Amino acid sequence: MLSEEEKASLETATFGAGCFWCVEAVFENLDGVKSVESGYMGGETENPTYREVSMGNTGHAEVTRIYYDPKVISYKTLLDWLWRSHDPTTLNRQGADVGTQYRSAIFYHSDEQREIAEASKETAQSMFDSPIVTEITAASEFYIAEDYHQDYYKLNKSAPYCQMVIRPKLKKLDLE
Repeated sequence: MLSEEEKASLETATFGAGCFWCVEAVFENLDGVKSVESGYMGGETENPTYREVSMGNTGHAEVTRIYYDPKVISYKTLLDWLWRSHDPTTLNRQGADVGTQYRSAIFYHSDEQREIAEASKETAQSMFDSPIVTEITAASEFYIAEDYHQDYYKLNKSAPYCQMVIRPKLKKLDLE
């Protein structure tokens, strides 16, 4: 984890793209990304637990909060990776994960990020046959997920989910 001083010198991006374990594994592999935290955003319940979010009752999405150095990687480049790393055309679903907690979402932290995200979404549409359903919403309170969700792939590479879902995704993206 980064110190508050380190975080202050970086930019923040927050994305929802299905299970946060998969999203975290992708973005942790990119040069310029300094830290990725799995958590919850976009719901009504304060301090939700994984159990509450996974039941779909809180309104939160599973998200990753990404701290990055904009001198090394741009927000636009992060968005390019987002579009390539999940299916933004399926409403409230990524693979076998179904529910609003798995929705495709970009939570922007500034008007500039909103503008870049909207332009990126429009450009990315040409990559897909179906309409992109990714929501672009102002960032709200971020609730960090429980410790066992952090660095999940790095710490659990031999787990069946990591072997059957995350590893093939990373290989497809040439990140492993």
